[in-house]
Amino acid sequence: MLRPLAALLLAIPVLGGCGASGTDADPGLWVVKDADTTIYLFGTVHMLKPGLSWFDEGVKDAFDKSDAVMLEVVMPDASEMNALVAELGVAQSGPTLPEQLTAEEAERLRAALTGLGMPADALDQSEPWLAATMLASLPLQKLGYDSKHGAEAVLTEAARKAGKPVAGLETAREQLGYFDTLPLPAQKALLAQTIKGLPDAGKMLEQALAAWKAGDADKLAALINDDVAASPELAEALLYKRNQRWADWIARRMEQPGTLFVAVGAGHLAGNGDVQSELAKRGLKVERVAY
Repeated sequence: MLRPLAALLLAIPVLGGCGASGTDADPGLWVVKDADTTIYLFGTVHMLKPGLSWFDEGVKDAFDKSDAVMLEVVMPDASEMNALVAELGVAQSGPTLPEQLTAEEAERLRAALTGLGMPADALDQSEPWLAATMLASLPLQKLGYDSKHGAEAVLTEAARKAGKPVAGLETAREQLGYFDTLPLPAQKALLAQTIKGLPDAGKMLEQALAAWKAGDADKLAALINDDVAASPELAEALLYKRNQRWADWIARRMEQPGTLFVAVGAGHLAGNGDVQSELAKRGLKVERVAY
């Protein structure tokens, strides 16, 4: 399912605009190393409230030791991103989104939009995957979460100030393409499950962020596994295949000397088929960093 939990913890572009402010957080950090190469693995949350202290202690130490930063994606500027969304997610002709749904599903879509303070027809020209992504982001924004306070934004700004290069494992087009290439039935199912999950958004987010702040990988894994189990097709596209590709990239990067800070959505470093287990399959030992 693409519920707000998944949008928060996976590398999903949250389009449109939890956890307690002013509290300390010690999220999980891992490391892979050999004689001349060290790669840190850090699980991010894409949208946060201001005032959460996580970029310190072990995380900051690992960042400071690193020569470069690798994120899931280096987001393009707003105009380029808007153009990508329009190209891939907005239908230029054909039936509107409500016309593609059953009468009951269309009514639920309209009710969800109005309940979140949007016009009932706001997503009429959207493809189902885009509507689902938009709907997943709105509860986060209403609760005070913002990508400008998210881990990626903080790390990018810190890298800029420190003169560290920043690159992406994927492009924005690739990330949006994961959704755009889903079969239409899967997109519609994604939208239906997103709408269904909206009433529990706050509760799910608080549980996920409590686990992230405590560095409780087992709890986070349980939440992630539960969240993706209902949609194997989506989990394969958004989670497992990407984890495999990233593990391949890290394995190749281990052949070059240096120290690298890799930051990907926390959902990719927890649960079945996570990056750590994929690295183990490739003969690489991953250790949790105690701090």
